[in-house]
Amino acid sequence: MAVTIRLARGGSKKRPFYRIVAADSRFARDGRYIEKLGTYNPLLPKDSEERVKMDLERVQDWMSKGAKPTDRVSRFLEAAGIVEKKERANMKKAEPGQKAKDRAEERAAKEAEAAEAAAAPAEEPAEEAAAEE
Repeated sequence: MAVTIRLARGGSKKRPFYRIVAADSRFARDGRYIEKLGTYNPLLPKDSEERVKMDLERVQDWMSKGAKPTDRVSRFLEAAGIVEKKERANMKKAEPGQKAKDRAEERAAKEAEAAEAAAAPAEEPAEEAAAEE
């Protein structure tokens, strides 16, 4: 049996409330669990002590038995000092894709050509005027 320490959602619509539970990984997210280990209320301010409550002794006991915490629960445990901080990939979601980069380069090249073309005719009449005199 693969035990995970994870969040089970409760609360009403648009008002989430989570229980931190030890559950068999095959059970439904909000379904049956083995033991309730704490609570998490994301609606409270981040500096509130009531936001995350855990029975750290029971969490350590379950982890010693082989339970694996999910990513969100491991972040809570890192904040509590139970688990070492992990290196996480810094996803560059704000960076545009390759096609968007190519379109931007093409647009910049066209604008540069247009600027050169606009500057070139302005110089030519001055040269023609000097040649006529």
